[in-house]
Amino acid sequence: MRAIYLAAAAALLLGTTASNAAQITGEYLESRTCDVYTGPCFANAEMDLAGKEAVMAWKVDRGSWKGVSLDGLGVALAITAQGTLGDDGIFGMKAGRVKAVLMVDKKASPQQREALIAFAKDSAPEFTKEIAAVHVVPIELKNNHLDGKGLFTAGKLAKIETRALTKGDCVCTNEVVYYQPLTKVQNFSPAYSKTISFQGKGLNNRWTTNAIRSSFLATFRK
Repeated sequence: MRAIYLAAAAALLLGTTASNAAQITGEYLESRTCDVYTGPCFANAEMDLAGKEAVMAWKVDRGSWKGVSLDGLGVALAITAQGTLGDDGIFGMKAGRVKAVLMVDKKASPQQREALIAFAKDSAPEFTKEIAAVHVVPIELKNNHLDGKGLFTAGKLAKIETRALTKGDCVCTNEVVYYQPLTKVQNFSPAYSKTISFQGKGLNNRWTTNAIRSSFLATFRK
C-alpha cells in the first residue's frame, strides 16, 4: 500500500512539474475608448456610442507557447467593433462585427512570431476572428501595479500610458469597475488613461483618446 501511495505521489509531482513547465506568465495592459471605471449613468450614456475601439497588449515574462519559448517578447491587438466592447455582467453587450490588427514583437524569430500570434488568438478568440493585418514592430510594455502606471508602445502604431486613479477622478461618487477586462487575466486593477492611441493601417479607423478612465493593468498566467 505504501508503494502505491509513493507511486501516486510521484505521478502527481511529475504532472504538476510538467504543468508548471508548460505555463506562460507575464504582464497585460488594456485600454478602450470608454470609461471602464465609472458610474452606471455615465456608462449608459456611452453604450453603443463609445468604447468601440480597444488596444490589448501582453508581455511574456517567461514561458513557452506550443513548445516555443517566448521569454521577454510581446504581442498586441488593436480592435474596432460596430458596438461597445465589453460586458457589465448584467446586460449582454453586442459588439457586432469586430476587426483586429495584430502587432508582433520585432525581436521575435519567425517561429516565435507564429507562436505569439497563436497565443493572442487563444487569449482573445472573440476578437481575432477577422484579422485585417499583422505588423512586426518593436514592442515595450512596463507595468507598475503599486503606482497604477502602465506604458505600452508598439513602434509608432499604438500607445497606452496610464496613471493611478485618484479621488478627483470620481465624478459622480458612484464609480465602480463597470466593465471587466476583455480577456481572462489576474490581479487586474483599473487605471486612468493619459493616452490611448492607434495610428496604424488595416482597420480603416485610427484614434487617439486622452484623459479617460479606461484602462486595466493586470498579469496573466496560462
